[in-house]
Amino acid sequence: MKIVLVAAVALIDADGRVLLSRRPEGKELGGLWEFPGGKVEAGERPEAALIRELREELGIDVAESCLAPLTFASHAYANFHLLMPLYVCRRWKGQAAGHEGQELAWVRPLRLRDYAMPPADLPLIPHLIDLL
Repeated sequence: MKIVLVAAVALIDADGRVLLSRRPEGKELGGLWEFPGGKVEAGERPEAALIRELREELGIDVAESCLAPLTFASHAYANFHLLMPLYVCRRWKGQAAGHEGQELAWVRPLRLRDYAMPPADLPLIPHLIDLL
């Protein structure tokens, strides 16, 4: 089974809320909410992938020193296995906006379960609740 490496981040604002991004309809798992991030390209480090994806998707600049690893998800989907490190970031430059038309939501940690998320993201929620 193919292993896909995806890096994700919990952006945490000054009020302790976490940013979720809604996957566009028509894409795999479309309409579900997820932590921002994306696929790690061949030869790319997860931190570099996150910096690139956050600039492309949200229009924000993140320094690698502001990315702290928190936990990871390992989940078997039907046709691939997802390995997803989750980082925490509290500092960035710019205002997060959906540059690819995606809906965004700033969510209190205890409300994260109110949002329909991909199966791989769900086990990450308790770690964020414990942290925040």
